[in-house]
Amino acid sequence: MRSRRRFAAVMAGTAAVALTACGAPAESGGADAAAGEPIVIEHALGTTTIPGPPQRVATVNWANHEVPLALGVVPVGMAAADFGDDDGDGLLPWVEERIEELGAEVPVLFSETDGIDFEAVADTDPDVILAAYSGLTQEDYDTLSEIAPVVAYPEAPWATSWRDVIRLNSQALGLAAEGEELVADLDRQIADAVGEHPELEGASTMFLTHVDTADLSTVNFYTANDTRAAFFEDLGLSTPESVAEASASGEFSGSVSAEQVDRFDDVDIIVTYGDQALVDTLEADPLLSQTPAIANDAVVFLDGSGPLGTAANPTPLAIPFVLDEYVALLAEAAARAQ
Repeated sequence: MRSRRRFAAVMAGTAAVALTACGAPAESGGADAAAGEPIVIEHALGTTTIPGPPQRVATVNWANHEVPLALGVVPVGMAAADFGDDDGDGLLPWVEERIEELGAEVPVLFSETDGIDFEAVADTDPDVILAAYSGLTQEDYDTLSEIAPVVAYPEAPWATSWRDVIRLNSQALGLAAEGEELVADLDRQIADAVGEHPELEGASTMFLTHVDTADLSTVNFYTANDTRAAFFEDLGLSTPESVAEASASGEFSGSVSAEQVDRFDDVDIIVTYGDQALVDTLEADPLLSQTPAIANDAVVFLDGSGPLGTAANPTPLAIPFVLDEYVALLAEAAARAQ
């Protein structure tokens, strides 16, 4: 079940500064920065100065386009979805729905299967390029900066929390106050959903990466530095000490041999990509089946190529779209873990 009620509610609470795909304003007002007042943003790759609230917004890499869309601004160009796209049109369902709500045309979609298409980005003639959640290299950033001011990640590639993605990208739009309202709305939505499932409170949860059923000799997992695992804390869950220790390295993932799997005896719930066949394989393995989460069938398996699995990495429009379904699956697993 897609959480359209929550999706509509959170969108209703944001500012309406809608732009068409070609950048012409459909409604004015709401900007924090007055026309001509520069917007200065510091990030890991430099300091970006935007002369004033941009009229033509482009985005690259994953999910950055969701911030302007949530705030009623339609980018002139954005990255096409290369996974989780349920109908092959380059748009995730929550993005497609939002564009339809705004009555806008689909922006130019940049193919990034072979990296950023700098020429395509330049062709959209943007005033700003949003990439607060991205894997930009310094070379990527320098090349994009020749096209327009670029907002990169604050600390490390692919490590920006969904809240900071909203804050940085909305600041670049001159809509910092509206971005804070969006964060607050999403926090309320999450609190309401979690409040309906007290069994979630404190359940220790880890996220396994894609499991190779042909080779279970190694257990690969995301650390708390990855946004998928970090989202568990938002949902009332907790980070197991075993995962917290691995997270101290600063890496986004870790691995241990199956012979050492007993270090995860402090894990109540496992989330991973796969299907029931994967769970059956884990339960049949003589080592992995001894872990409490697997022994209790407290495993949430997600279709990694579908919308729900894609939304396990939280983004501004995806959160309200799948929140009810995701929380319900975690609650079911938490109940089995008790």
